[in-house]
Amino acid sequence: MTLSDMINFFTRNTRTILEYSENHFTLVLLAVGISLVIWVPVGLLLTKSDKWAARVLSLANTIFCIPSLSMFAILVTIPMFGLGRKSALFALVLYAMMPLIRSVYDGVKNVDRNVIEAAKGMGMSTRRILVEILVPLGMPVIFAGFRVTVVMTTGIAAIATYIGERNLGRFIQEGLVRSNTPMLVTGALIISVIAIGLDTFLGLIEKRVVPKGLRISR
Repeated sequence: MTLSDMINFFTRNTRTILEYSENHFTLVLLAVGISLVIWVPVGLLLTKSDKWAARVLSLANTIFCIPSLSMFAILVTIPMFGLGRKSALFALVLYAMMPLIRSVYDGVKNVDRNVIEAAKGMGMSTRRILVEILVPLGMPVIFAGFRVTVVMTTGIAAIATYIGERNLGRFIQEGLVRSNTPMLVTGALIISVIAIGLDTFLGLIEKRVVPKGLRISR
């Protein structure tokens, strides 16, 4: 494969590339958005009970170990999901369960107990301690889990092409079947660019949200 082959493929398939890129990007954003709304509050609730935390995290780890293609295959057999975006979204949200809940739980639980006791001694309520102390101090770990979730979701979303999702994974699938290297490389390259772009963007947000002294070195 030469550079001219790649240029020719981009030129001939610009509209399709843009369509698949948009579909892939929106699928990732939807999955991550839904996951944040669901799993961040669950992670915060689990900090109140170590017994329930162990149970839920065990379930999350089990789900995370299921191969993505198997997960998609199971979901499409359920009438309410079937082929397409519903199954893809549900699977991606399930996969996001482990890194998000784990990061929120670990981030909050690892805050120095002396700081919490000092806050209680000052008369702060449980809610104020959570909002003003636990979450801000746990933010480096929470944000790290968020970034992992975004990159992971971007990659797994490509597998959804096998259940009818028209995204960049289709270039990889059809490129392998047809032995079409430019098509294969295009899909893989754009997925990588999306993942790196989103992670870089989140890194910039992290610099504003997390104080320099609390950031996790990378």
